[in-house]
Amino acid sequence: QVQLVESGGGLVQAGGSLRLSCAASGRTFNTYNMGWFRQAPGKEREFVAGISWNFGITYYADSVKGRFTISRDNAKNTVYLQMNSLKPEDTAVYYCAARLGFVSGDYSLYNYWGQGTQVTVSS
Repeated sequence: QVQLVESGGGLVQAGGSLRLSCAASGRTFNTYNMGWFRQAPGKEREFVAGISWNFGITYYADSVKGRFTISRDNAKNTVYLQMNSLKPEDTAVYYCAARLGFVSGDYSLYNYWGQGTQVTVSS
């Protein structure tokens, strides 16, 4: 069982940066592959970035590649999403998620979810 709590969201101007954190409880956190997803009003939840539990292999959606960086600190049971050069279209609720299988862009495959944190980018 894993419980996830996101933090770090807020309001930022276009071109600015934010760092999201996802704190996990559970002794087996370092065996879970982690993902960040986002959902804007009226839109489907979409994959943003993922990171594997063992070698820290990272995956990104094309829309954020080169601007966002996902990382994890297994000693702190925390996953991060550094977001730079933010755009108004990045506005959404951001969720972290965990699964034992391979990192996937399909949100339905993730077993555990946080409550989400709002990111708003003004133009």
